[in-house]
Amino acid sequence: MSAYRLLVDWEVIEKINQLPRQTRLALRQAFSKIGSAPDQLSDYREPNPRGIPLDVHLCAGFAIKYWIDFADRHVKVLDLEPADHP
Repeated sequence: MSAYRLLVDWEVIEKINQLPRQTRLALRQAFSKIGSAPDQLSDYREPNPRGIPLDVHLCAGFAIKYWIDFADRHVKVLDLEPADHP
């Protein structure tokens, strides 16, 4: 199975650019892994404000929230928030 195309929201990129170098590297590596196998890295799911379930992967103290578009083979990283737990 081929990798998905990874699409990252601009606000997520802005948040990452403000983080320490080691955290940025860890998150970028996690994004790469999510793009390769998005359905295997989800730690849990939660609905967005419209009720659409988003996958969430925990990494470096952050929750990476993404939506898998299986039809188009895209993974859309929509949000990055501090995780409630490590």
